[in-house]
Amino acid sequence: MSTVDLYNLNPILQVMGVGLALAVLPLAWWVLRHRHASAGRRLQALTMLTLFLTFDLILFGAFTRLTDSGLGCPDWPGCYGSATPVGAQLHIEAAQSAMPTGPVTHGKAWVEMVHRYLATGVGVLILSLAVMTWRQRRRDPAQAVNPGWPTFTLLWVCLQGAFGALTVTMKLFPAIVTLHLLFGIGLLALLAAQAVRYDGWQSLAVSPALRRGLWLAFCLLWLQIALGGWVSTNYAVLACTGFPFCNGTWVPSLNWQGFALWRDLGHTVEGQVLPFAALTTIHFIHRSAAWLVLAVLISVGWRLRRVAGMQRLAQALLILSALQLATGLSNVVLDWPLVAAVLHTGGASALVLVLTWALGISRSDISVSSPRTDAGERSSFDTRPAA
Repeated sequence: MSTVDLYNLNPILQVMGVGLALAVLPLAWWVLRHRHASAGRRLQALTMLTLFLTFDLILFGAFTRLTDSGLGCPDWPGCYGSATPVGAQLHIEAAQSAMPTGPVTHGKAWVEMVHRYLATGVGVLILSLAVMTWRQRRRDPAQAVNPGWPTFTLLWVCLQGAFGALTVTMKLFPAIVTLHLLFGIGLLALLAAQAVRYDGWQSLAVSPALRRGLWLAFCLLWLQIALGGWVSTNYAVLACTGFPFCNGTWVPSLNWQGFALWRDLGHTVEGQVLPFAALTTIHFIHRSAAWLVLAVLISVGWRLRRVAGMQRLAQALLILSALQLATGLSNVVLDWPLVAAVLHTGGASALVLVLTWALGISRSDISVSSPRTDAGERSSFDTRPAA
């Protein structure tokens, strides 16, 4: 594996071609489904479609990380200089023979390459969205979404792709892998912020206190996702066994070397093996912060359910909070089952979506002193004021 060129651009056109082929299917469905809709509806539908597929990509990225497939192909963008693991079969077999328990297998190579194909397909959709938004802007300068949003999203996804390449070439460097996760979930937030602005959306008035609560929950959630990503990328999920105790005690012996950001996987800044107590500290801090974040999410969700037009968003917030608690506990109690671990990442991503949407359709109004009640149930995606 040491003789493999980390960057081999020979298969880049083939990899891009596969991504383009994958993007053609949802684009064709979008064209047929919304060919008679207004321009705003078409752009909103394309944004929602891209949002859905980006969410799927994040789940598959979590699956790639959790199955240790991140180095299934140790070069970028192809696999041993080929566009598919089929062309790299001899290299993969040689790597397996040299390291039977190493990161390279045929299965892991396919998982890694499928992840790259899907990422390329999402990139094509975001490029299409940016182009179509600019074209619509020239036809109708008064359209709801400034084309700067999808343009910035396109730049964002390019940066995300760069972090994906560094994840491989820097051999799962924890800081890079965590940033790759954060940028992926940030892409969801960007797409959600655009989707809510299409089709003449109107904001719903909420009390200043509730608006501040939404922002607090949003910021704390991002902090907790960063801590969770740090746990996962450092393989510290099982460093705290048992619940509610951590290795038989309420507060384990803490070693803060694990929070040194710029270091190799499994090593300290000085290059020594990272002590187990450092992994325990990483896990314990994430677990401890989870209670604060969970309390804020439940409090905001409970208050949000009494706001007209926000009921279903509130229900989603409360249900997802419960899901995060259940999957987080099962990771510890059941020794990190794959399904629960993937769902834990998916739940965090969905919480970001819900809070982004709630912030997008709400505005602070000092005349609203307390949450309003409304007998009628409305969809959380219906941004028009209640009658």
